[in-house]
This record gives sequence, C-alpha cells and structure tokens, in this order.
Amino acid sequence: MKTIPFFLALIISIPVLSNDDKYFSQMGKQIQAVYTAKSLEEYQQAINALDRIGNAEKTKWEPFYYSAFGNIMIATNWAEGSKKDTYLDLALAAINKGKELAPGESELVALEGFVHMIRITADPASRGQQYSGLAMQTFGKALGMNPKNPRAMSLLAQMQFGTAQFFNQAPTEACETARKAATIFESAVESENPLAPRWGKEMNIEMVKNCK
Repeated sequence: MKTIPFFLALIISIPVLSNDDKYFSQMGKQIQAVYTAKSLEEYQQAINALDRIGNAEKTKWEPFYYSAFGNIMIATNWAEGSKKDTYLDLALAAINKGKELAPGESELVALEGFVHMIRITADPASRGQQYSGLAMQTFGKALGMNPKNPRAMSLLAQMQFGTAQFFNQAPTEACETARKAATIFESAVESENPLAPRWGKEMNIEMVKNCK
C-alpha cells in the first residue's frame, strides 16, 4: 500500500519560550532537530537525546512522543524489511512509556496508529489486512479521545487513501476526511503546552491537493 510522501513537509518552528526552564529549552532544541533532520545520524542523535531527557525527567510524556516520532521517520525514510520493524518497535516502546505517563493523551494514540500504518509498507500483501484495520481502529480511538486532533484525522485520511489505492477505488472517503482535517488545522487553538505536536498541516494540504 502506498502512502503519500508527507515527511518532506515536516519543517516547523518551535515557539520561542519566555523562560529559561531547562526542560523546555532542551526539548525545544531536540524537537527542532527531529523536525529538520536530513540523515539517519541526525535523527539518531536527536532520538538519543530525547530518550535521555525522558529517562531523567520520569514524569514527562513529550520526550517519548518525539523519540517515537523520530524512529517512525527513520522507518519511513530509510529502513527496509526487518530494519523497518526494528525502528517501529522502538517507536512503539517509546509510545507505551508515554502512555503510562499520560494515558489520556490522544497525540500518543494517534502516533501509535501511525506505527501500525507504516508497518504495512514493509509488506503490503501480507500485512494489509491485519494492520489496516488496526491502524484505523487506533486513529478512531485517538479521535474519540479528542475529535479535534488534526493529526489523527489527517493520518486516518492517509490510511483511507492508501486503502482506496490498493483496491483501485476512488478516494472519496479519504478526501472528505482530509478536508475535515484541514478545517481542524485552520481552526485549531494554540495549545498551552509549548511542546505539543504541531506537524502535519502541510502534509494534509498536499493530500487535499491530490483530491482535486
């Protein structure tokens, strides 16, 4: 199953923080490093730093979220076959650590669905049936927790789009979902958490363009 090459559109700026808190300062630096990484080595350096921050802080879910995101990007950009699964396993382990700290955080659940979706690409013929349903179920769970999570909505649209392509069907449902995601992105209220995920808007714009 093909997925839209969205990872090229993940260039995002981190808000300027008004204080010198060490945690936010370190996290802002490493989040930016993940968003702008252009090589396996750059991703790995940021992931290692995020894991160290998470293990030191012990109560913060954000380091594990971005560690997982980095591993997903590695799996998407470089890994093949069993290596892809290795990075996705690392991502899922980090997500689970984050969920232990913040079980009600829909962003973590959406990222879990992302892992399931990328697993399909390792072997669509043998994995499509198992992981397609699991990915959609997980995105649905994330949206149940927060119906205004634009990343969960947009990732669901990608899953629907890929499924339609696989079965040579019109992506009508996927396009409708992508447009809903676009509306959410446009109307989203700035999170009080300066480290909250902000990626995905450009990815969704590209998908909506494919619907025209």
